[in-house]
Amino acid sequence: MVQAKKIVQEVSGWLRVYDDGSVDRTWTGPPEVKFMAEPVPPHHEFVDGVATHDVKHCGQLRARIYLPEKNPDEENVKFPILLHFHGGGFCISQADWYMYYNMYTRMARSARVICVSVYLHLAPDHRLPTAIDDGYSALLWLSSLAKGESHEPWLNENADFNRVFLIGDSSGGNIVHEVAARAGKVDLSPLRLAGAIPIHPGYVRSERSKSELEQPQSPFLTLDMVDKFLSLALPLGCNKDHPITCPMGPGAPPLEGLNLPPLLLCIAEKDLILDTEMEYYEALKKANKDVELLTSPGMGHSFYLNKIAVDTEPNTAAQTTGLIAGITEFVNKH
Repeated sequence: MVQAKKIVQEVSGWLRVYDDGSVDRTWTGPPEVKFMAEPVPPHHEFVDGVATHDVKHCGQLRARIYLPEKNPDEENVKFPILLHFHGGGFCISQADWYMYYNMYTRMARSARVICVSVYLHLAPDHRLPTAIDDGYSALLWLSSLAKGESHEPWLNENADFNRVFLIGDSSGGNIVHEVAARAGKVDLSPLRLAGAIPIHPGYVRSERSKSELEQPQSPFLTLDMVDKFLSLALPLGCNKDHPITCPMGPGAPPLEGLNLPPLLLCIAEKDLILDTEMEYYEALKKANKDVELLTSPGMGHSFYLNKIAVDTEPNTAAQTTGLIAGITEFVNKH
């Protein structure tokens, strides 16, 4: 008689881990939002001004390229690159999910940038620092393209490797910091890391912050998700004071010693983890790092990825437009 598998860990509709070690990431929450977590196939033709292409690099690693269609006056223009790391608590989501496709096609079109979004290995199958390694490998791949050691026509023909920016949502914001810190120790030239843009990064600590206790939970972030995703993602035996989730804490390398590019930290006023994001900001300022703050009033964690809210709530739509405008301004400055 075959025994049924038993669930040993479950995260609010997003993920189930079984006693045999297998993982099921089938969405089991409200069906009306399922479309946001479904893959969008790549399309080489321009749709609403953007074409997409999936590439393999560094062996079996993959990335999705979002290429904006050139305007008549951009014939000889090379676009900056946004190297994007998706969120999902290191445990769920993919670079081709609709929520990212919807946001980063818009970003490519509006900001006049090429987005390169990395398909990250997911925990608990691949615990940290694997996702950091994936992000750093993607940056090294871009450096190899800049040096002419490898070739990807969409990038070699259209990208300005002198203006590469790291950008990430939620846990992807953690990857932004870690990859930037690693990059500061090596020579990537002729590639230049021009900036880093963590958006609502997943910074926490073992002790609950005031915002975790007081701010409203949202479909994109609950305390259950924070605790369970990180218990599945962090190296075995580690807690939320780990440097990847608490880079401003005593267990992390001193920020003063890191060679970081200019940063634009994007926060949301009603984010569950706002307080610890602000602790990171204050620690960067204390360490004399070049950091700007972009605040979205009245918004919660990763609000701009919620297509339903962006389409139906005027303030969410306006704040999403403002976020893209702020990122565009930062890119144009650097």
